[in-house]
Amino acid sequence: MNPLKQLAGQTAIYGLSSIVARVINFFFVPLYTRMLTTGNYGLASELLAYIALLQVVLTFGMETGFFRFASKDKSRSEIIFSTALISLGSSSLLFLILTTVFSGQLSSFTGHPINYIIYSALILAIDCFTAILFAELRFKNKAGRFALFRSIKILSEVGFNVLLFFFLPVYFVAHPDSFLLHFVPARPDYGYILLAILLSCVVSIILFLPRLFRLNFVFSKQQMNELLIYSLPLMVAGLPGVANDFISRIFFRFFAPTTSPWQDQLGIFNANVKLAVFMVLFVQMFRYAAEPFFFSSALRDDMKKVYADVMKYFVAFCVLIFLGIAMYPELFALLLGKSFRSGIAVLPIMLVANILLGVVFNLSMWYKLSGKTHYALTITVLGLGINIVINIFFMPLYGFMAAAWGYLFSYLAMVVFSYYLSRKYYPIPYDWKTIILYFLTGIAIYLVSVFVAPASFGIRIVLNTLYIIGFVVFVLKREKIDTRRFRSLFTKA
Repeated sequence: MNPLKQLAGQTAIYGLSSIVARVINFFFVPLYTRMLTTGNYGLASELLAYIALLQVVLTFGMETGFFRFASKDKSRSEIIFSTALISLGSSSLLFLILTTVFSGQLSSFTGHPINYIIYSALILAIDCFTAILFAELRFKNKAGRFALFRSIKILSEVGFNVLLFFFLPVYFVAHPDSFLLHFVPARPDYGYILLAILLSCVVSIILFLPRLFRLNFVFSKQQMNELLIYSLPLMVAGLPGVANDFISRIFFRFFAPTTSPWQDQLGIFNANVKLAVFMVLFVQMFRYAAEPFFFSSALRDDMKKVYADVMKYFVAFCVLIFLGIAMYPELFALLLGKSFRSGIAVLPIMLVANILLGVVFNLSMWYKLSGKTHYALTITVLGLGINIVINIFFMPLYGFMAAAWGYLFSYLAMVVFSYYLSRKYYPIPYDWKTIILYFLTGIAIYLVSVFVAPASFGIRIVLNTLYIIGFVVFVLKREKIDTRRFRSLFTKA
């Protein structure tokens, strides 16, 4: 089989499972924002942010290390896999024990119930352990099984959410002395979210039991040292990127304005950020498709022009998505519970931030293709630093709006710095005049829709739709794209 076709097919499968996870996670938002208070949802957001950060630390970059050494010597792949699995299993178990022993102190410091802290530790421990099991499926090119196991885990989380939020409270009314009240309260709170995730992690472990029973557990100290020496720098390099995505959620506890509880502000912010999911999904889908395409096109004579064209059309389509969401805030706000809708103003900011993040990915190809990948850490650390500074200095004044602007300026700085370096080391003839024109045209249309808005909701919707159609026509005309081909699809008998 053509290796590029195999790569493209597997990319689609791996990408699909990740996209499905994001879509389903988005559909939880209407449930959570109607069943939970803003403060409860904020507390869940904080714990989930810590889980995301610690997962990078506790996996030690071992997945990539396993790929590297198992690929170099496939005859020893079973020993390498077993060593990596035992290493991650041991470190995860140690983390779980330490968290459980000090759960009382952690509860006193954070205000989270002891059992919720233990749930979070269990989620982390199981996810880190199964990470290497999923990595083995990828190493053996078992993309179908990987997607199946991921899908079962995702769907089980859906089922547990439905069971816990809709059936468990009814059960507690009929059984007020149930032993289950030791695990969660009778009225839904954020512990229900954590427990649903934890139970889905248990399902994931069960799926891998046949593999674990067949495994001949062998531990090589020398192999473990080699894995750690190779993998730990990757973990350190990857941490700033994840920290940049989640650091603001952690900062709410320390820097949010005192005008209202920080938990409420975080809950409102996180719920409205979720509404940008369609932009996030497009950027993620683009990444899964574009990376193998970029590498496979590296030997083309006109490859730099291809990269430049991809960037232009990517930005144009992102601006279209931005308009399609930002121009109808009243409609998208209906997805949230009433108490969460006061934060809808962060939505257009986060949409623009995600466009910039997609541009960062496009620009990242210069150091991936030129072999100067060490600049990736420099660019990411710069973005993280700017995000931290904005949150520390402006969140006490402007609350969750500062968190949103922190993301935007962080990604903007990464765009500018990455472009500066690309001009120096791997120049690509991007059509910045057109790219900026499309971007500013989209922003201008949005601002007109906000500041010159008719009082009638119906007229506003119609007018905004005409603005979007006008933008599409403008791009098609400028790019000289023949629209007759599209019209013929609908006029053929």
